[in-house]
Amino acid sequence: MPKKYDTPLLDQLEKGSYPSFVTEIKKAAVKHESANDLLGALEQCYKDKKTHWKHGGIVGVRGYGGGVIGRYSDIPDQFPGVAHFHTIRINQPSGFFYNTKALRELMDLWDHYGSGLTNFHGSTGDLVLLGTKTENLEPLFAEVSSRGWDLGGSGSAMRTPSCCVGPGRCEWSNIDTLDITYSITQEFQDEMHRPAFPYKYKFKTSGCAVDCIASIARADCSIIGTWKGDIRIDQDAVKWYAKNGMDINAEIINRCPTKCMSYDGKELQIANEDCSRCMHCIAKMTKALRPGKEKGATILIGSKAPFVVGALLSWVVVPFMKMEPPYTEIKELTRKIWEWWDEFGKNRERTGELIERKGMRNFLEAVGLDPQPAMIREPRRDPFYFWQPDELK
Repeated sequence: MPKKYDTPLLDQLEKGSYPSFVTEIKKAAVKHESANDLLGALEQCYKDKKTHWKHGGIVGVRGYGGGVIGRYSDIPDQFPGVAHFHTIRINQPSGFFYNTKALRELMDLWDHYGSGLTNFHGSTGDLVLLGTKTENLEPLFAEVSSRGWDLGGSGSAMRTPSCCVGPGRCEWSNIDTLDITYSITQEFQDEMHRPAFPYKYKFKTSGCAVDCIASIARADCSIIGTWKGDIRIDQDAVKWYAKNGMDINAEIINRCPTKCMSYDGKELQIANEDCSRCMHCIAKMTKALRPGKEKGATILIGSKAPFVVGALLSWVVVPFMKMEPPYTEIKELTRKIWEWWDEFGKNRERTGELIERKGMRNFLEAVGLDPQPAMIREPRRDPFYFWQPDELK
């Protein structure tokens, strides 16, 4: 297919040492008219210094309220190939594990029904298919679902749960992130596919406090693997690290956030009662240190990117929860949180924003959790404390 448009502004984005999305669009444009017109439409946006995408209403597939994000051009006569250019979210496998057969099958379908452009992956986690026409949505969904795939979440719903690779590739994972994510996805199908919340709700599961997927900053509910008990120490391995050039005091002891460790040049000591289980020492000395044997998860609530208010990091609300199938405890807690959020949340208000507005105390009373020191971000500013009648007994 011959190139239809001159794109001097887009061509600038291909210069330099980094990969460019423009190069990938040009590759797709060789086979797809829609990708070709996308080049022209995007060049026009840069030339006019404004977007030519408009909100054209809700679009989707039968029986689902989410999973498809409508994209429409406000200059369809100039670029008919992108008059509508809808995005489809595909629910990714836990830990982003694919085999080549499955990927080729999905990409063949996308070449047939769409632009050939993809995003692996969106910030929520979904495998994102970029650009198709309204009339292609139903036949594409029928083909995709018949092969075992499902749509992801969008809109004011539970978004597609995601996780790190966990025990699939990481020996330090304290929980089975893959199974937890799969179980949550199956449990809350209705909440994912039929938006009914005040706004979005994200689950992200990390196997340990290293938090490779940054759940603490990006998830309304972060499930982070941890342990109870003492860190296991192999003193011979500690000596091996010292012998092979590690400055243990500089790299481990002085960087411990709670200052619970000491090293006298012979033995490493840990005051485990002061340890916050941040995983720094274990990640740096993988041969010498191991988590305790009783594994579980810390549950955190409320992080989000800036929108209504600024960015939030999650609060710890359950310091330790056993995470064993069928994960009843986390599912029951989630339903209580959603019930409170549904009753008091404003339109487009995330869970963390509601906690900030109503207060942690109201949240804990509503969901039946006991206060914990880890929930306190700063000293109380109000010098008064008002007791509830049942607290005076």
